[in-house]
Amino acid sequence: MTFEEVHAKRIELALQGLDGNSAIIKFFGLAKTPWHSEDETLYADVDRVLRDLKSHGYKLGIIANQAPGAAERLSNWGIADCFSVIASSSELGVAKPDPQIFEKAIAMAGCTATQAVMIGDRLDNDIIPAKQYGMQTVWIRQGLAAYQPKELGDGYADYTIDNLSELKELL
Repeated sequence: MTFEEVHAKRIELALQGLDGNSAIIKFFGLAKTPWHSEDETLYADVDRVLRDLKSHGYKLGIIANQAPGAAERLSNWGIADCFSVIASSSELGVAKPDPQIFEKAIAMAGCTATQAVMIGDRLDNDIIPAKQYGMQTVWIRQGLAAYQPKELGDGYADYTIDNLSELKELL
């Protein structure tokens, strides 16, 4: 298969409300390969939006399923100073969607779940478990989530946006 054929199938699976990356592995009966952190890139508006939110007094944190070294990667991208909490699965020993990672992140932040907002692109790993934990939620339809119908977030996402810049209007 070509990359284009595989990518088209990922989009088709995303349109069904599945996580396209995990679903494609299952669909083809493949083994999941290790994640290569060096392939990670930031969305174009991340730096500006983070600094704007921080300058308006928001305490920012990350809840992420990440390989070891998340703080170092954030530092290399020049945005580590924007975050007061980095709740990384590799350091905490628990991964999303397990409620314990949300509980640990909230404790690290020194707030309650009702005072926190989870902004994420995956309904299954980010929005649904955060909502169940009592957090407010913003579903950002970027990456494969951009192909998922907005209706999938109904009942889970308090807000749905298509890019980070839209946060300024919400918060």
